[in-house]
Amino acid sequence: MCVVDPMRKKLLFLFLGLLGTAAVPAAPLERDLGQGLTYFRVHGLPEDLPAVGPARGQAIILDVRYVHGDAALGADLAIWLRAHAHLRSPVFLLANSATSPALLSRFSAADSIVGLVILGPASPDLATDVSLAVSAADDRRAYEALERGVSVDALLNDAPDKVRNDEARLEKDHLSDADADEPPADPGRAADRKPRPLIDAVLQRAVQLDRGLLALKRL
Repeated sequence: MCVVDPMRKKLLFLFLGLLGTAAVPAAPLERDLGQGLTYFRVHGLPEDLPAVGPARGQAIILDVRYVHGDAALGADLAIWLRAHAHLRSPVFLLANSATSPALLSRFSAADSIVGLVILGPASPDLATDVSLAVSAADDRRAYEALERGVSVDALLNDAPDKVRNDEARLEKDHLSDADADEPPADPGRAADRKPRPLIDAVLQRAVQLDRGLLALKRL
């Protein structure tokens, strides 16, 4: 009779569990951002590309940050983008310097796709239509936050505690004139300082562009 050491048995189960976890790819993320805008996060190509048809006024944010792939997968992505990006149904493509260059090489500035807007952190290694002054570390933190379950709204709102001190609020809260005119707290005091909210600046700008196009009745 073979007797298995309890510690070795525990390590064996742990190893098998890790293998099972690694074998299951992360599922694509999809979020409805309202007003005809949908966010899709791609983990792997081409399986995570959304199977949606282009529709007038329906915009898509396609997030390929940290996605790896070769020229063949880049061709798959280019085909999908050419089928979905149009002036009235734009695709906002989120990328960064960690996105494989081969995935983006099929739609360079010389061979642009109408309706495609590429956004990402400013980097000499990344050609974008819209570059943002955000560090690679902050971009990574914001990207991973959504994976951990942080809501999209929280990652878009850079002033969650901002309060409008207008007449309606003064009346509602029964504030006196003295209370309303109270000087703001000294930002230099440690007790008054709050940590900056974690914002996905690249995603935030894509949403802002979409809302701007809607306001201009371009969608």
